[in-house]
Amino acid sequence: MTTVLTYGTFDLFHIGHLNLINRLRDMGDRLIIAVSTDEFNAGKGKTSVVSYEDRASIINSIKGVDLVIPETSWEQKATDIKEHDVDVFAIGEDWTGKFDALKELCEVVYLPRTDGISSTEIKQMLRVLDPQHITEMQDALAVMSRLLEHYRDLT
Repeated sequence: MTTVLTYGTFDLFHIGHLNLINRLRDMGDRLIIAVSTDEFNAGKGKTSVVSYEDRASIINSIKGVDLVIPETSWEQKATDIKEHDVDVFAIGEDWTGKFDALKELCEVVYLPRTDGISSTEIKQMLRVLDPQHITEMQDALAVMSRLLEHYRDLT
């Protein structure tokens, strides 16, 4: 039996996450996913839109995921590999080389990401919806409405 382990935040779940999980599932017989806790993310300067509890529940409900555990520190990876008898540690290619030390414990694989999608990009797109930007958009629309009314009056 081959056990595969990965780590991630999995915020704003999207097709890239699903593609990764499907690839991971195809790499072995048992899939363990460690989901970053809100506290761990805060320590990295990251915030999630979706709470840890909900992200873990989403991941746990996906077919082929056998176990979801919390990621609470960088150092836990070696312990998790030993504790869960992991054969393959796999993570996105943006981490290439960063976890090579784990090769002493198991196979380490860096997987390509899905082009054109990431939680970070989605969050950047949603930032335009903050209250200040909404007010600015409303003001701009009001100006455009007045211009269109003026143009209509001229014709």
